[in-house]
Amino acid sequence: MAVPKTSVLVLDCAEPRELAEFYAVLLNAEVRVGREPDIVEVVGQTGVHLAIRRDHGYAPASWPRPDDSQQAHLRILVAREDIDEAEREAVGLGARPLDTKNNGGLHDTRLYSDPAGHPFTLATPA
Repeated sequence: MAVPKTSVLVLDCAEPRELAEFYAVLLNAEVRVGREPDIVEVVGQTGVHLAIRRDHGYAPASWPRPDDSQQAHLRILVAREDIDEAEREAVGLGARPLDTKNNGGLHDTRLYSDPAGHPFTLATPA
């Protein structure tokens, strides 16, 4: 018999509460602070579950890496008719565009970094 499991993506950063607030607003979720002071969770009713962990030596990722290798990143799905508004919201919260040359088209994908430098995309479902 398999043991029930779940998973959560953990993002490292210098200031977990601030990054958790960014994602909570962007994903319409809530911030949960538990007993561990260096880990903050972001939980939403639509399956959103992230954890943000303090790393005192954190350095932001570079995107893309010189060898064009794929890095882990969040892919946030947005309805086609809402992607422009989602982009304005993300940038207004502090996201920075990383690549704008290929936006648009059948499968719109827009690449950003969050305030701590983690890459994420806003994308329309395939």
